Amino acid sequence: MSNQTNSDNKTFKALVVEETSEGTFAKSIQERHVSDLPDNDLLIEVHYSSLNYKDAMSASGNKSITKNYPHTPGIDAAGVVVSDKSGTFSEGQEVVVFGYDLGMDTAGGLGQMIAIPADWALPCPEALSLKEAMIYGTGGLTAALSIQKLEKMGAKPSDGPVAVSIQKLEKMGAKPSDGPVAVSGATGGVGTISIAILSQLGYESIAFSGKPEQSEHLKELGATEVRHRDTINEVGNRPVGRPLWANAIDTVGGDYLANLLKQTKPGGAVTTCGLAASASFSMTVLPFITRAVSLLGIDSVFIPLEDKKAIWQRVATDMKLPNLEQYAEEITLEQTPEYLERFIDGKAVGRYVVNVRG
Repeated sequence: MSNQTNSDNKTFKALVVEETSEGTFAKSIQERHVSDLPDNDLLIEVHYSSLNYKDAMSASGNKSITKNYPHTPGIDAAGVVVSDKSGTFSEGQEVVVFGYDLGMDTAGGLGQMIAIPADWALPCPEALSLKEAMIYGTGGLTAALSIQKLEKMGAKPSDGPVAVSIQKLEKMGAKPSDGPVAVSGATGGVGTISIAILSQLGYESIAFSGKPEQSEHLKELGATEVRHRDTINEVGNRPVGRPLWANAIDTVGGDYLANLLKQTKPGGAVTTCGLAASASFSMTVLPFITRAVSLLGIDSVFIPLEDKKAIWQRVATDMKLPNLEQYAEEITLEQTPEYLERFIDGKAVGRYVVNVRG
């Protein structure tokens, strides 16, 4: 398949994952041609991307994420429009892309060029640079969606400044008891940004992590308290435990999700967006029917484009974090194979923003 004919011979660098033998995959930086990209309307020169757990799974050959190899991962991309056959965007316009099929079976943001349907992209908010947008990335987008969904269920800070109208929140429905928000997987991309945004909006938070050496860092991000992740599971097989937090953001799944639900205060809610621990969990319905606890799913991939646009306006305004550079480590495209392994080995900390052209 070919893309825009005047760009067909243009070459660019990309991370390419190849299946060298059945079940064995190798990652390398290769030179590609624009003509290798799918024949989609919107051609983008990528300047920044970021790393996510889903990218690591794709890069390790997980065929539930990516069916066909060779492949370029990268579910996030921020760059400049080269051309758009649909007429939606103008040449040189800065755009951001998150989710849909990008980086799954469509060549993704860990390449210096991508070709996508025009309705996958959004204009980059004026208040954010391309790099800042990727410091948030899918992890930050998921964090913002999680907090927004808790707000819609009535969550509000126990004290401190509030960047959204409490009156508006009250109109959304019943409010859970005031108290902290528990965050599991706190040192991950979603976890770190969640803690920082919660702090900015005036919420208290309890950060749960298996990396005790990161405790001070989590407190610097805004965590009110840091606990070892295993303490979530001390409730054991009991159907419910003591109500310890008003709401929770779970990023790991499995028993952690089940036991967060068991220890949420009456009327509270738990959002779920990850499965690093497990994609399944087992528990009774008692927290739901005796405490009116809610389980809220978070989708940052296939949500309508208008909803993505709306949450990005919040990310660029009341959820915009000061000194964004502190929340991410900048790496080069050449470093991505090494850093993707950190996710698989459970050693990833915070956000990694990729300077694709640097």
